[in-house]
Amino acid sequence: MFRSGPSHSWSAYDELLCVQLNRGARIVWVRSLFRLVSRLGDGLFWYVLMLWLLLSREGQALLAVVHMAATGLACTGLYKWLKARTSRPRPYQVNQAIRCVAAPLDHFSFPSGHTLHAVAFSTVLLAYYPAFAWLVLPFSLLVALSRMVLGLHYPTDVLAGGAIGIVVSALSLVLLR
Repeated sequence: MFRSGPSHSWSAYDELLCVQLNRGARIVWVRSLFRLVSRLGDGLFWYVLMLWLLLSREGQALLAVVHMAATGLACTGLYKWLKARTSRPRPYQVNQAIRCVAAPLDHFSFPSGHTLHAVAFSTVLLAYYPAFAWLVLPFSLLVALSRMVLGLHYPTDVLAGGAIGIVVSALSLVLLR
């Protein structure tokens, strides 16, 4: 499994960690939990949260919600461009020990779009409403973890998605101020 050379060792550790995390999907309740989290991370969680903000804050949240939506659109364009350029296969396509236990939204692995969006939405939301940290930070962490447990992404896909989400949302916050 391990190959010699510095670039191969990162890849081997990435794959090994993915295999280890994916073993959690053999436990029914773990698999069910992470499927649910992943499904909510498709956008439903964020759309409901944005709608709730608009309704509960009587329009005061409009700027935050528009900012989140615009950041999400920018992230979607960037992540689709990156996926088309890198064309990295998903872990379950490369390693027989990794089981895919949820339907992928697209063909490629790098970067994790779910993680990218979760981090970007959380960062923007927390800039406006820091009190929501108790909700969005654990949820974003679960989304990131779900991608590996379900066999859909390598840890480096998730880390890259998180990093890109932070950069895009931070840039959007700087541009808006």
